[in-house]
Amino acid sequence: MLRHLPKSGDPNLLLGIGTGDDAAVYRLTDELALVQTVDVFTPIVDDPYTFGQIAATNALSDVYAKGGRPLLALNIAGFPRKLPLDILAEILRGGGDKALEAGVSIVGGHTIDDPEPKYGLAVTGLVHPARFVSNAGAREGDVLFLTKPLGIGVITTGIKQDKTPPDVAAEAVRVMNMLNRAASEAMIQVGVHAATDITGFGLLGHLYEMVDASGVGARILAAAVPLLPGAADLAAHGAVAGGTARNLEWLADKVRWATPIDDTTRILLADAQTSGGLLIAVPADRAAALEHALRARGVESIARIGDIVARRDRPIAVSR
Repeated sequence: MLRHLPKSGDPNLLLGIGTGDDAAVYRLTDELALVQTVDVFTPIVDDPYTFGQIAATNALSDVYAKGGRPLLALNIAGFPRKLPLDILAEILRGGGDKALEAGVSIVGGHTIDDPEPKYGLAVTGLVHPARFVSNAGAREGDVLFLTKPLGIGVITTGIKQDKTPPDVAAEAVRVMNMLNRAASEAMIQVGVHAATDITGFGLLGHLYEMVDASGVGARILAAAVPLLPGAADLAAHGAVAGGTARNLEWLADKVRWATPIDDTTRILLADAQTSGGLLIAVPADRAAALEHALRARGVESIARIGDIVARRDRPIAVSR
């Protein structure tokens, strides 16, 4: 669908839609560039306040993935007239509190009458035009790090199916509510080649975007990928989101799976995440420095999950 959009010839547009990246970057001066993004989705938890927090965290993440600092945001909401407006007020309060935690000012927004509740943010941030991080810079020999565990999609689907235990759901909510600010600051300090955040296309879908834009391939060690507690059991018992199934279908000719990789592992590596972590490609000689910087900033999950290699017919290889 995006092929019909007009191509920008503005030389100050440093990052647009060409690489399927997380946000746009527009140069204002030699020292300053804008980062702009938007993200909206339907509720994945029952509590309105928590939904607002998660939606805001998710939207802010696209700026962090570019190494930017979010500054301003606009609420975007759809809400049915038949529901009490107190629910919408709680959604907006949750988003507002999370923005406050991130040092972001919500300065307005737009709401429409909609049969299904929706909420998100349009976010504007700042970054140095020579230091933003694209998904298109990965190079052979880079090491891949992931900063949050996978499994959010199967856990939230399990909530809808009454399969997810309360403690498993609570941990998933806690992880979704964690800003990617610390991980972003660490990668800017160290200097990395590429990054993206893991959301609806799952780990392998967003990794494919990275390697495709960079003209390289990747190897993933499945056993090294961190998972949320309870996620594997829920995936094995059929708590699979429709988006995850579509991800696997789309990846069919892009991933080479080692023979021992079972269906549950495939589901989790393609699991559609909400407010997932950052996937970072860093030069091998800076890998230890990145790990130290992440740990020093309190990032809980620091997983070295694979590396960047030469491109092949199927650019992603997954081994056990």
